[in-house]
Amino acid sequence: MMRMIYDIHTHTTFSHGTGSIEDNVKAAIAKGLKEIGIADHGPGHLTYGVKHKNFPVMRKEIDRLQPMYPEIRITLGVEANIINPSGTLDIWTEELSYFDYVLAGYHYGIFGEAPVRAFKTHAVNLVANYIKGRRTEWGSPATGDKGQRKINTELVIKALHENKIKALTHPGDKGRFDLLPIARACVETGTLMEISTWHEAPMNDELKHLAKEQVSFIISSDAHSPDRVGTFLPGLERALAAGIDPARIVNLEEC
Repeated sequence: MMRMIYDIHTHTTFSHGTGSIEDNVKAAIAKGLKEIGIADHGPGHLTYGVKHKNFPVMRKEIDRLQPMYPEIRITLGVEANIINPSGTLDIWTEELSYFDYVLAGYHYGIFGEAPVRAFKTHAVNLVANYIKGRRTEWGSPATGDKGQRKINTELVIKALHENKIKALTHPGDKGRFDLLPIARACVETGTLMEISTWHEAPMNDELKHLAKEQVSFIISSDAHSPDRVGTFLPGLERALAAGIDPARIVNLEEC
């Protein structure tokens, strides 16, 4: 008998969610959460990244709402994008003061500091993800994908070491990655690995291997609509099936 304490990966109309910040807050209260976090997509994403000018607007809205809903903590984060070889994310240093935390994950649709390399990375990963299938077997890349798997893995590890990231979102999704060295980098940097209920990442076989590492986890709804805020049971079921002790999932507690 477990319940989710907080959900810090939810989206709003500031990126490509369907609800407002207040809509997500109300949904979180209805689910009995103690904290709700808004983490819309980083501004580098070409189609649904938050505009830089809107981060102070979001901060102001959360500060306005907090006294109105004292029964829940309302926090502001961002789901920044991983693509740069230098490890930098797509948020400006001066914007960090707006956020209570930073999430980061790999997404298509961002080209960053090396656009040609980024385009090739996205193209190869799209083919791997949607035509070949994300993986053949654990740790065994399909023919021709070994080089890209190494690039993907290095991009993530570099970002983990160059930034203060609270959680790595949907690890292993949208391409082929070596998740064991990524998990070890998460341990070294104090970063949580997300168990996503939206992308179903990491996948079941990956979680079984990650269970053997010392990394800690967080379950997220990655809600793109208010009705999904607080969704956690699919992630918990996958974690239990993989042999992960619920005590290693930081945002769950016994009822």
